[in-house]
Amino acid sequence: MSLRDGLQPFPSLRQAYRNRIERGEISRDPAQETVAAALDRLIEEIATRRLAAKSSSLGWLFGRKRQAKASVKGLYIHGGVGRGKTMLMDLFFELIPVRRKRRAHFNDFMADVHDRIGRHRAAVKAGEAKGDDPIPPVAQALAAEAWVLCFDEFSVTDIADAMILSRLFSALFDQGVVLVATSNVAPDDLYRDGLNRPLFEPFIGILKRHADILHLDAHTDYRLDKLSRVPVYMSPVSDETERAFDAAWTDLVNGSAEHREEILVKGRHVPAPRVVRDAARFTFSELCRKPLAARDYLAIADRFRTVFLEHVPVMDDSTRNEAKRFILLIDTFYDRKVRLVATAEAPPEKLYRGRTGAEAFEFDRTASRLVEMQSEEWRDRLTEQVPEPRPVS
Repeated sequence: MSLRDGLQPFPSLRQAYRNRIERGEISRDPAQETVAAALDRLIEEIATRRLAAKSSSLGWLFGRKRQAKASVKGLYIHGGVGRGKTMLMDLFFELIPVRRKRRAHFNDFMADVHDRIGRHRAAVKAGEAKGDDPIPPVAQALAAEAWVLCFDEFSVTDIADAMILSRLFSALFDQGVVLVATSNVAPDDLYRDGLNRPLFEPFIGILKRHADILHLDAHTDYRLDKLSRVPVYMSPVSDETERAFDAAWTDLVNGSAEHREEILVKGRHVPAPRVVRDAARFTFSELCRKPLAARDYLAIADRFRTVFLEHVPVMDDSTRNEAKRFILLIDTFYDRKVRLVATAEAPPEKLYRGRTGAEAFEFDRTASRLVEMQSEEWRDRLTEQVPEPRPVS
């Protein structure tokens, strides 16, 4: 029996996990059960530490027994995409018996950190605050708001983030913050091949000292398995196909919050307006009517394993530029094994009606690939291991 709010019982994460199995929502997975047990142990330690901090006779008693112990050590869970890390994080966050907790996408958290740094520097310049180093006060404020920090899809690709992580998290851990994170990447592979990586590497040691590292070695990609049961090329565009497309996206998102990302490509930013973990949703206009090039599509393919693409129109001689970009986009996704889910005005073989230029011939290859990307053989290929996202310079 566990304790919530000091005295009230609450179910363990393993109980919640088993309930999902019994309801038929998921299948039993021994690797997931191992992670669930580790998260339960962490919940117990957090609950006990919370009791120790309470100004009650029970809290005082626990505090006397545990005051010499080190701060709570968090968890860093890494493994392939679609292995159930987000589901386990959802259960964990719901069951943590503390109010001061925060769950965030790591990119959103770091954007908040940079905003706070900017505000502190502005306050110092205006004479409203003291101290040239913004990291200590920012860390103190963050710790005051949440002493359990949960990050889903922890990934470092931005040099501005990489350069401050060691000092930021050293300060957060000094404040007693507990970190729980999921990632597709093992700690030693974070910010791999990133600019000035030696300046980032001390963070890896800090992370290992303050979080146990756990590999979720499950063999089934549950998100791709679920997605494989729905059509991935839907035409023509209609209310019915729009609903099916939205339902497939909702199924993939599974309750996670969407966020916006800016993918850095040679000093330029390519916006990804709707992102959840390693999946993104774009319109045809966003990817093919804007002046994007091969390097941009490569960056998108390296960042996302699944792309939802809406409203692919029928193209002709008047839209040759859009057709060229679409051909390049599909070639890139095909080569990089990106799962594409699309709505289109026509079947692949009828998407291009132009009669002049090379596009008329090249589009035959595009149509053939779009057909292949709907096949079971293609879906089987997507289960192969793919490279982890890398920093884009």
